[in-house]
Order: sequence, then C-alpha cells, then structure tokens
Amino acid sequence: MVIDSATDGRIQRGNETRRAVLGRAVQIASVEGLEALSIGRLATDLGLSKSGVFASFGSKEELQLATVRAARRIFHDRVVAPVLERPEGVRRLLALCEQWLEYSRGRVFDGGCFFYEVTAEFDARPGPVRDALAQSALEWEGLVTDLARAAAAAGELPAGTDPEELAMLLTGLMDSANSLAVLHDDPSRYDRMLRAARRLLGLPPA
Repeated sequence: MVIDSATDGRIQRGNETRRAVLGRAVQIASVEGLEALSIGRLATDLGLSKSGVFASFGSKEELQLATVRAARRIFHDRVVAPVLERPEGVRRLLALCEQWLEYSRGRVFDGGCFFYEVTAEFDARPGPVRDALAQSALEWEGLVTDLARAAAAAGELPAGTDPEELAMLLTGLMDSANSLAVLHDDPSRYDRMLRAARRLLGLPPA
C-alpha cells in the first residue's frame, strides 16, 4: 500500500497531538486524578482543537486508559529499566528502591507517584480503568517479589526473611513515603524510607 504525503502528514500530526495530550494528561491525573481529564480541558491547555483531541481518543474512558498506558511506559523507563542490567541479588533490589525514590522525589509526575494517586480513585470502581490499574499494580508487586526471591535464593537476605512479605513491606514503605512527602512537602520522608529499606535488606546504613 502506498501512503501519499498528505496522508503521511496527517498521521504524523495525529501522533504528535496524541503524544502532547498524553504528556499533559499524565501530569494532570497525577495531581487531580483521572476523572479530572477531559477532551475540552486538554484541548484548551495545549491550544488544540477539541475535534483533533477527540479524534485521537474518542471517549473519556479511552483517554483515561491511554493515560494509564503512557504512565506505565514512563514508570518502566524511569524506575525499572535502569536496574535490569544490575547483577541479581540484594543490590538489584536496593537499586530498584533507589530508582523508585528518585522517580517520586524528582517529581517525574507533578503529583509524585502517578499510580498512588489514581489507584485510590478507582480501586473500588469496577471497569476497564480499574482493571488496567490492577494489572499495573500486580506487575509492580510481582517484580519486587521476584527480585526479593532472587536475593533470598542467593543467600543475601537476613535469615528467615519471607520474600513475599518483604515485597509487601517495601512497596508499603514506598507508598507511605510518597504520600507523606507530597502531603507535607517533606523530602526527608524519602530518606527515612531508604534507611528502613536497607535495614529490611540487611544492609548497613549508607
């Protein structure tokens, strides 16, 4: 199939519009939640036509789902990908905690952790958006658990450590640090979280 230059240009402009809209949408949702998103608001914020934004998504729910997918890609690139080349064991698990800390502390999303904000909004609301968020949460918990199991198998965790419980404690510390740091504008919460994580991992203070 041959695509003429006019069609190719429309596709490119559509892709650019979609990227711009999602870049703004993830930031709004991280502060105000996914329900705060609307095609009209995003069009106004970005100086775009409502029809152009609508053509990229078609409905509010599809906009919300696309925003979740965009946030997942950003999270993977900023938190997960940097540690995948590290040797398996407790140091990789610690590195994951550190990358998460920099993601929240550095305000990759304006509201701190995107998923902390929007999951609380949808956790009791059945539907495709909740399903997408639940899948993201399961994948994150599964990754932390897998890294904890690898560290336990290498004999690098304190005796008697249960990897599943450790993963739950670490992710709970992250959620708490994010929430309190944002609420109180207190970055020291991140430092406390990392000190607690090092103790759980049997590592000396930094």
